[in-house]
Amino acid sequence: MSGRNRPFIWPLRVYWEDTDAGGVVYHASYVRFFERARTEWLRAAGIGQQALREEHGVVFVVHGMDLRFIQPARLDDMLEATVSVTELRSASFKVEQSLRRTADDRRLVDARVRIACLDVERWRPIPIPEFLLQEIAQS
Repeated sequence: MSGRNRPFIWPLRVYWEDTDAGGVVYHASYVRFFERARTEWLRAAGIGQQALREEHGVVFVVHGMDLRFIQPARLDDMLEATVSVTELRSASFKVEQSLRRTADDRRLVDARVRIACLDVERWRPIPIPEFLLQEIAQS
């Protein structure tokens, strides 16, 4: 359902803190990589998460995530994390993400993520504000 028909791409590098003792990316680090890419995707669309919370009383939270590990990333690898909207509902949306190594364009990890919109005071699901729905639909 991507409005631009191409994914958002966020470059990143693998650091020591991301790896195990053998220099291979620790599995939980991939979740951080995907989170950073989603945050930068929202920021690129003009959606600041701090402003959403303070000015509109909403937050986005991960409701569910499925990961598929294909190949490992290693220390110092340059990677690209992608974000593509695949489903948009009134109070949530789904994105598909992938992580590729730029040196050989190998796909390393795929993720499917459901994001829910919550009221910051009650911590309950609420409809995504209309102006956000429009931004998400166009990205």
